[in-house]
Formats: sequence, structure tokens, C-alpha cells
Amino acid sequence: QVQLVESGGGLVQPGGSLRLSCAASVFSFSSYTMSWYRQAPGKERELVARISSTGASTTYADSVKGRFTISRDNAKNTMSLQMNTLKPEDTAVYYCNSKGAKSGIWGNEYWGQGTLVTVSE
Repeated sequence: QVQLVESGGGLVQPGGSLRLSCAASVFSFSSYTMSWYRQAPGKERELVARISSTGASTTYADSVKGRFTISRDNAKNTMSLQMNTLKPEDTAVYYCNSKGAKSGIWGNEYWGQGTLVTVSE
């Protein structure tokens, strides 16, 4: 079982920055691909960014490329999302996601409870 706890959400003005963090309680954090998803009101949940189990590979949604940076610290069981130049359309609940990436846990998926990011004047 994996427990994920997000933090760092809040209210920020357009053009501002926020840093989200996800703390994972799991024995083998480095065996999981980690991702950030978001869900805006009335919209489906969408992938924002993903980072491989080793941190060597990252993927971003086109809408956040060049503005957001995903990272992880396998020694501390944490993942972060640095969000810069925020726009009102980035307003959403952001979710931390983990997915097993090795034999024995392949495909096992877990979600955090979400943290709200609001970008507004």
C-alpha cells in the first residue's frame, strides 16, 4: 500500500509561482513512476507531468512545457512540481499519482487526496 500526501497548493496571482510537493510512504519509492495530474471544474482529469522511477525521463503536457518542472528525490521519497508563470487556466485540483514500474508491483496505482491551486487576481 502506498500513501501519497500533497502539499503546497494555494492562491497565486497570474504570472506567479508555486511549488507542489508529494510525500510518499512506501518501502520502494524508486520503483514507482510518479506523475502529477490535475482536474479543473467541469473537466476531466489530465496528466500534467510524469517522471520515471530513476528520474532520468520526464514528460509534460504541452500546456505546461517550459513553465513547470517535475522532480523527485528517491532518498527522501518525495516528488515536486515547480510551477512558474502560472495562468488562470492552471487553476485545478492537483493530484499526485504513483504507478508500479517493476516486477511484483507493475501497474499498481495510487492517488493522493489532491491540493487546490487557484490562479486569480
